[in-house]
Amino acid sequence: MAKRIDEEQVRKVAKLGRLELSDAEVEEFAGQLSAILEYVEKMNELDTDGVEPLAHCLAVSNVFRDDVVAESLGTEKTLANAPERDGEFFKVPKILDEGGGA
Repeated sequence: MAKRIDEEQVRKVAKLGRLELSDAEVEEFAGQLSAILEYVEKMNELDTDGVEPLAHCLAVSNVFRDDVVAESLGTEKTLANAPERDGEFFKVPKILDEGGGA
């Protein structure tokens, strides 16, 4: 039987993730996480002898091409449709305030 996730464990993980959860959310998540573990435990009952591990359920292959050096667009073509520009640069709106701690 899968180990039950208790509310204390949910609170610990929430604290590590810096999440504020109400008591109702903690109770709900404890039940949901326990149900997930029970489902995974059911999968352990399957006979997987002789089944090769897969990274993907479909046959997937990457398509590679040679890197080819080509001419760049140049400054004028690159900035031709820019809403605003400052000389040779794109001009974009400021997104951080002066006191921003980013």
